[in-house]
Amino acid sequence: METRQEWSRRIALAAEPCPDDARGPRALLLLREFLWPLEPVKRRFSPVEVSPAANPRRVMLLPGFGAHPVRMRWLARQLEKAGHTAKSWGMGVNLGATADRFAKVEERLEELYERRGQKIVLVGWSLGGVMARELAKRHPDKIEKVVTMGSPFSGSPRANNGWRAYQAIAGHRVDEPEIDTVVAEKPPVETVAMWSPRDGIVHPRSACGRAGERDRTIALRCSHMGFVLSNEAMSALLSELDRS
Repeated sequence: METRQEWSRRIALAAEPCPDDARGPRALLLLREFLWPLEPVKRRFSPVEVSPAANPRRVMLLPGFGAHPVRMRWLARQLEKAGHTAKSWGMGVNLGATADRFAKVEERLEELYERRGQKIVLVGWSLGGVMARELAKRHPDKIEKVVTMGSPFSGSPRANNGWRAYQAIAGHRVDEPEIDTVVAEKPPVETVAMWSPRDGIVHPRSACGRAGERDRTIALRCSHMGFVLSNEAMSALLSELDRS
């Protein structure tokens, strides 16, 4: 009975009307996101040589909402090929920024830092980037830099095409996070936002952010899925990690 009531509550959350005039990317861009299986094929015809890193770093990768770390495996392999150390966030599918999940990823960060005493670069895709920013606010002494990839940290939390699914699965409203935070507030470490006008999930303005909400931005031409699958995004990330 309790399970049925909980699912009814979550379905009601997903069916809520949008309380503001926020909108996600247009439908055509959303439909293009389903072409992501073509990215590995495109890479075969246009391989990119990965150069050795000028400054090898320890990197923790945080997947997007509804994504398993396996989605970022190709990106991790390219980082390792360049000489960086790429680490998973230590959990499975990202089912939302709940208090319990955030506490576990905090433990993972502390574990990785204590192994070497070396600051970590956080690379977060979509919701993973929002969580990476929150980690940096709480643990700036352990984090060197945060790179977000198509992450909705600015403006309305409903300026994307996934907020209804998020509310149904995570069990809370996107504008009522279980952790006490101001999402758009910039972390006290270098924060770089990658965004794309071709993103079919998160509105470009939400992923780019406003002045004061991030230090720098990098504009790409990939889809939302392409942030972790395309040569363009991979090359941009490697270049960013080589910055001093």
